[in-house]
Amino acid sequence: MSRSRPIIDYHQNTDRLTELTRSTLAAATRQGASAASATITADSGLSVTVRMGEIETVEHHRSKHLGVTVYFGQKTGSATTTDFEPEAIDDTVGAACRIARYTQEDQYTGLAEADRMAKAIPDLDLYHPWALDPEEATRLALETEAAALGRDPRITNSEGASVSRHEGSYVFGNTHGFIGGFSGTRHSISCGVIAEADPEKQRDHWYSASRVPQSLEPAAEIGTKAAERALKRLGSQRIATRTVPVIFAADQATRLFGSFIAAISGASLYRQASFLLDHLGKPVFAEHVCITEEPHLPAGLGSSPFDSEGVGTERRELVQDGVLEGYVLDSYAARKLGMQSTGNAGGVHNLVVKPGPHDLDGLIGTMGRGLLVTELMGMGVNIVTGDYSRGAAGFWVAGGEIQFPVQEITIAANLRDMFRGIVEIGKDVELRSAIRTGSVLIDKMTIAGD
Repeated sequence: MSRSRPIIDYHQNTDRLTELTRSTLAAATRQGASAASATITADSGLSVTVRMGEIETVEHHRSKHLGVTVYFGQKTGSATTTDFEPEAIDDTVGAACRIARYTQEDQYTGLAEADRMAKAIPDLDLYHPWALDPEEATRLALETEAAALGRDPRITNSEGASVSRHEGSYVFGNTHGFIGGFSGTRHSISCGVIAEADPEKQRDHWYSASRVPQSLEPAAEIGTKAAERALKRLGSQRIATRTVPVIFAADQATRLFGSFIAAISGASLYRQASFLLDHLGKPVFAEHVCITEEPHLPAGLGSSPFDSEGVGTERRELVQDGVLEGYVLDSYAARKLGMQSTGNAGGVHNLVVKPGPHDLDGLIGTMGRGLLVTELMGMGVNIVTGDYSRGAAGFWVAGGEIQFPVQEITIAANLRDMFRGIVEIGKDVELRSAIRTGSVLIDKMTIAGD
């Protein structure tokens, strides 16, 4: 009879993951690699979804993953495994080495520079486990949905309410001698419902997300907000084509700045596929706009002490007084561009857009007449040209007040003009994203309707 293997709780054991990373790198060296890196993740979680008062799903998950990249000079090979036994790791390293021997040389490939490795791993307060069992998760989900369904008789159906918790650990190491790791959590409660006023039906949702369970909005409030948002959309109209000011609600404005990050990211730049190519040191936003990357925010959803190549992260100005001060580069893109890595392998770490003095109501009053966008649809953003065209829904504003809901329209402009035309950024900052911005008022966009 074979002996069963002991179950190791990898998802909260960075010491064990560090040992595995070290042994993986040693195996790569033994098998002839001139350099190597290894990434190990292990996580677990629980998710419960209910709909119309009944349990739909209860999901437990536990996963682990090891990825290794090896270099033979300027040749690269990668392989992955979910088996952490020594034999499996050796086989995975061997597979990566075989791949590397058959790839073409690339003069820009390789580990990030040794002197850029993180010198310290600060505690960023990222790990807040939630002792949530299926029974309690179900109770919270039912409470969320019940609050939504009970808000108004016109709430006639539910898309469901969900409660989830997640925790995991991450370790990265390379043959420069760097090995670093940390654990983190992310939890959420969400609800979506349908409002009906015959013959019209409208849907909307709300959610709360945080690393800290105590920071989540109360379940009943989430359900109530989902219901109120759906109710406000009843009576939606189309409007005639026109050019007017537009406000992107904070949760939609995050996507606007996501397009900005895509345009200043290394792959877009070295492929010459960005409308912001060669704009470093030039005005790209209205002169009052300031954007920083702040990777060390305590409990921030995008916080990290180092990027996915081990390069230490640090606070930096991306946009100062409207001027583009920095790109978003990993080591490969940096070499292609003749620059240095900015510590952004894997993306940005907490983008913070400086808010102005007004909340959303204040921005609506400032705009006077125009469109408030609360939902965006489609993928009509061209990073090469900056052309922007998205399906949208929201509310028509006149006299500084919301007049009626709007649907089945398209908003269009060019991102160059949109960025330079930002009138103000609200202080209603969206905290459920790694992009922290308030609502954004833009001087003009074309609305295509009737």
